[in-house]
Amino acid sequence: MGKRTRTRTATDRRSYSVEAEWSKADLALLEDLKKAEALLPDDAPRALLSVRLSVLTDDTTSPVRQELDLRILARERGCRVVGVASDLNVSATKVPPWKRKELGDWLNNRAPEFDELLFWKLDRFVRRLSDLSTMIDWCLKYGKNLVSKNDSIDLTTTAGKIMVTIVGGIAEIEAANTSTRVASLWEYTKTQSEWLVGKPAYGYETAEDENGKVKLVISATAHRALHWSRQVAMRERPASARRMVKVLVRAGLCGAGLTASTHLRRLRNPALLGYRVEEDKDGGIRRSKLVMGAEGKPIRVADGVFTEDEFYSLQEALNGQGKDQPRRNPDGATKFLGVVICADCGTNMTVQKNRNNGKLYQYLRCGKCKAGGHGAPNPEDIYAKLVEDVLRVLGDEPVMTREYRQGAEARKEQQRLEQSISYYMAGLEPEGRFTKTRFTKERAEKTLDDLIKQLEAIDPESVNDRWVAVHNGKSFRSRWEEGGMEAMAADLLRVGVRCKITRTKMKDVRAPHIHMKLMIPKDVRNRLILKEDDFAETF
Repeated sequence: MGKRTRTRTATDRRSYSVEAEWSKADLALLEDLKKAEALLPDDAPRALLSVRLSVLTDDTTSPVRQELDLRILARERGCRVVGVASDLNVSATKVPPWKRKELGDWLNNRAPEFDELLFWKLDRFVRRLSDLSTMIDWCLKYGKNLVSKNDSIDLTTTAGKIMVTIVGGIAEIEAANTSTRVASLWEYTKTQSEWLVGKPAYGYETAEDENGKVKLVISATAHRALHWSRQVAMRERPASARRMVKVLVRAGLCGAGLTASTHLRRLRNPALLGYRVEEDKDGGIRRSKLVMGAEGKPIRVADGVFTEDEFYSLQEALNGQGKDQPRRNPDGATKFLGVVICADCGTNMTVQKNRNNGKLYQYLRCGKCKAGGHGAPNPEDIYAKLVEDVLRVLGDEPVMTREYRQGAEARKEQQRLEQSISYYMAGLEPEGRFTKTRFTKERAEKTLDDLIKQLEAIDPESVNDRWVAVHNGKSFRSRWEEGGMEAMAADLLRVGVRCKITRTKMKDVRAPHIHMKLMIPKDVRNRLILKEDDFAETF
């Protein structure tokens, strides 16, 4: 009996859908909680709710239930909910709180807007003791409190700080055990001929036989694309990788995002022989290498897309017509990448190098214009002109650093003054305690005037938690002179400054005329303010 195969595309785990999870009863409870919250005083503590879930299964607590439980907890604590940071399909082991899309924005940019951070359970918040320690330090620095619905966590008490460390240690042990099991599984799969986990190499897809056992089978579409590519690469006048990609995309055999370098990596992958492979991290060259079994032989996991003769003859053809892949430069070949853009197509301009008769030529080219828009020769001259223009416009701007100021002390002083003023005003009313003698009345009136002046001297902004910009004594000119082009490029990219390059072809002149236009946002001064990274490695 022949084997029945089925391509596996589904997963047993499902992503969370917000619209599908809220029932009528949940929405009714949410409305009641919001009505109760509206009755709180204006100075009630402000609570931010953190909801997280990696994968929704029958054993996990849904985000809807987490949010409702946290809103009930906020009501019990007398807190007003100012926001819900909902990060779904996010692993707490891989992504710490400050790097999550929603919670990270609150922690990095909106700290003045909340006083307490509420979460359902510690493992819903963090799973690494180092992440928990960083969050405790951050909360102590900014005057925030961590509160858990199902754990005894409260940073306002010493016992709560000890408990949060203990519970966090247990969560980290659980995460470490999970990580060990996963790493062990991957090491085990490398020695097996069966396909257990992982993404198949291009040319293959997973399928099930009649017994439900997973195996690799050759993808018909990929087989056709690969064999056609080999055929045109073996011609007397072989087709280039760029030409292969253009034809494959036009024929619908490959996606529109395919590049020539990716296609060449596919053609060079020994996995096309049906063997198990792993990444070869040799000096930055992206390659795959064979995994050897216990007997020192490659481990076969599927039928080969190519025979050995077909594969190795293809490699000889590719080696003969192509150049060695250059090692990747960690800093990149292009300076001001993302800042220098093409005025015609709007894409980034990157450095391309050509060698002719032993001489190296460099050009700035864009991604969409035909032939790179004639190219812009002499990139270093363009960089120098860009630096000159930026220094002329922004060089004298002061370097401002964002600092966090808490309003707790100012609020206490304001409250003390208001209570004292009320006391003296009551005492100066007819038949009040300060009206019995002329001396006590004059002294009370003088004291009241002094208290009112002190209250008026308090800046209304100082009673609120807020960000303030403080000058660090330097200008951006000195900052960039110390940090060089790299520091300037990073700042320009951060604040959204762009330089548009227009290339105009000149008659009887090989090189085009280059016109540069510096594009600076209107709110560039606010964007230039440096924000301290509270979650850097040195925190």
